[in-house]
Amino acid sequence: MADSIRGKLLLALMALLLVVVAPSLYADTRETIDSGVSQALERLRAHSPEAGELVDKAHAVLVFPDVVKLGFGVGGEYGEGALQIGGVTQAYYVIAGVSFGLEAGAEYKSEVILFMTEEALRKFRNSSGWQVGVDGAVVLAREGAEGAIDTLNSREPVLGFIFSNRGLIFNLSLDGAKITRIAR
Repeated sequence: MADSIRGKLLLALMALLLVVVAPSLYADTRETIDSGVSQALERLRAHSPEAGELVDKAHAVLVFPDVVKLGFGVGGEYGEGALQIGGVTQAYYVIAGVSFGLEAGAEYKSEVILFMTEEALRKFRNSSGWQVGVDGAVVLAREGAEGAIDTLNSREPVLGFIFSNRGLIFNLSLDGAKITRIAR
């Protein structure tokens, strides 16, 4: 029993190190992040024209082009991104989180968060660290009839999209992820 607990603690420590220490060793430059943001938005538009329309309507768009999630029982995720208003980068952010469960392997994805109202954007920008599900809810886009984005979600103050090279992913959550502004 003690070995089991020790093993779980070791895995949790490794996940924490992944989230906290490893990013500082491999931090991206502004140019790398901005290029990734542009490419991620192009891929999102290619996957879903409806998502592109929502991006155009948003007051601001927060894009994490390369989020990596690693785990084995305990997982950690990390990605760097940028907040854009009117297509212009305003600030850089990091998203990080730790999760527990039956996870194994690595997953690479992009995450886009749309601030559909000025109030939601203001709350986000005024926070020192914004935790999804605690400081604000992000309603993930869902697939509606005939593969289209469910437009009922477009009335929410904060919308999210998670996708990979294969398309939109509808069965994941951003809850628990912490988003923090970084200096670049």
